[in-house]
Amino acid sequence: PDAQRTRASLSSLENLGVGALGGTIETCLQMPVLTYKFCLQEGRPLPRTIPDWYRGLSIQAGMVASLTAIQFAVNGFLQNLVLNSPWGSNHEIPMTSRELSDAETMCTAAGAGAISAVVCSPVDLITIQQQKMKLGPWLTAGRLVECHGVVSLFRGLASCAVRESVYTCGYLGLAPVITSQILTNERFRMLSDKPLIAGISGACVAGTIAAIITHPVDTAKTCVQSDMMGRSWRSALSAIPKLIETGGINSLYRGMLPRTVRMCGAFFVCMVLRDTAVEYKTASIGSRA
Repeated sequence: PDAQRTRASLSSLENLGVGALGGTIETCLQMPVLTYKFCLQEGRPLPRTIPDWYRGLSIQAGMVASLTAIQFAVNGFLQNLVLNSPWGSNHEIPMTSRELSDAETMCTAAGAGAISAVVCSPVDLITIQQQKMKLGPWLTAGRLVECHGVVSLFRGLASCAVRESVYTCGYLGLAPVITSQILTNERFRMLSDKPLIAGISGACVAGTIAAIITHPVDTAKTCVQSDMMGRSWRSALSAIPKLIETGGINSLYRGMLPRTVRMCGAFFVCMVLRDTAVEYKTASIGSRA
């Protein structure tokens, strides 16, 4: 506990950098999984060539990097706000006076996720429409604006905010909390000296929970964003009962397996990078003290 209280907190710029790196790495590693999920949820055929599996990677990696950076930075800001230091630590005063409670950790992460939906929703929309139109990302965005207006880029925003709040709560809140419990709880003493296994376990448990909670919302959002005219899917709220009526409860969980796999991987990558950055900064400051 004493060591935990003296851990450094990342500055806003450091959070942006770590978040951007984490988002880039996990997207590049898992783009085929994301494409598979989109195909299952929309009911369209799987790609037949390797390049098609990676279609949309540039916009997805670039924007997910930006999105994750925003989530890291906003989460850091909210955490420091709770700890009475809104702008994060500087090089002279890097240590927080206390640790956030588990509830505070998860609530600040959820808030960061909801805010990030302003960026995330257009990213998902452009990626889905790009794969349907077979156009580049900027041409796709231009076509959408031309045909449906700028506001159309935010189609599915509310459902995206719900999804991202739970998602971010998972990887910046629940996963670290579960990992910490595994490392410190007496019931898991056999893993107390195995941080890698504890981290993988925490990420997988948190990722699976978050996937189960958010997948119906994500499925409805994907349907809505694939139908810009709203002929079949007018809103995410109306899409859920329609999906149940036409395909049963199972239709809400189309593509859940690849999404769960992606979330577990993303949770692990981002959590490990953040912890590594915090530990490095803590050690660096300690060596100068």
